[in-house]
Amino acid sequence: MARLEIHQFPTRSDNYGVLIHDPATEATAAIDAPDAEELLAALQKRGWTLTDILVTHHHGDHTAGIEAVKRKTGCTVIGPAREAGLIPGLDVEVKEGDTVEVGGVKGRVIETPGHTRGHVSYFFPDDGLVFVGDTLFSVGCGKLLEGDAKTMWSSLSKLAALPPDTRVYCGHEYTDANCRFALTVEPENEALQARAAEAADNTAKGSPSLPTTIGRELATNPFLRPQSPAIQKRLGMEGRALEEIFGEIRKRKDRF
Repeated sequence: MARLEIHQFPTRSDNYGVLIHDPATEATAAIDAPDAEELLAALQKRGWTLTDILVTHHHGDHTAGIEAVKRKTGCTVIGPAREAGLIPGLDVEVKEGDTVEVGGVKGRVIETPGHTRGHVSYFFPDDGLVFVGDTLFSVGCGKLLEGDAKTMWSSLSKLAALPPDTRVYCGHEYTDANCRFALTVEPENEALQARAAEAADNTAKGSPSLPTTIGRELATNPFLRPQSPAIQKRLGMEGRALEEIFGEIRKRKDRF
């Protein structure tokens, strides 16, 4: 049964921060801490007291605020064991299949390396929520900075297997630009065409296109669609391994 309250807020230049709150226990967790002042302001706005930070990966635009927020709130910092030496203030190391708790609500750790070597995502099945950091974006995915296409495709496949109505919260908002690229890969995709129009309208209004859902991503995100006959034909990669096709799409996005 859903019980978490969610507050999403823009932070830094194109990051999105998220607070998750269990009203039954008053526990509150932040997903990453890109900027201390903006995170503390978001907490004050909602009147919530921070108990935990759930860190997805070590990059500075996700961890820069951790130490200041921890000093201010005394919160517990939880993050990937494989990046333990790179995350400031880390208290609890987690790995694949571990459980995290926000008050009385339990989440599951999913290791999703590729963008970084030890990246993790946090899935809360009872609330239908997953926090994916920089592994999966709305109509996109993270750059392969510390991994290869095979590793990232494995990670994305784990996320793609979650229930279709799972709401997806990403570390950045790139939907509009991602749609423009996606249309070069699968222009005949009518769901993608509609998504691109919606994203452009949201951008014009200054509204985010987040959260998304696993189902929407499966229908429109080329990085989750290497099995598409239209994509395979356009790339000249009919029948090739899905991880190879994914890798080619990622290379094209890097050059876009």
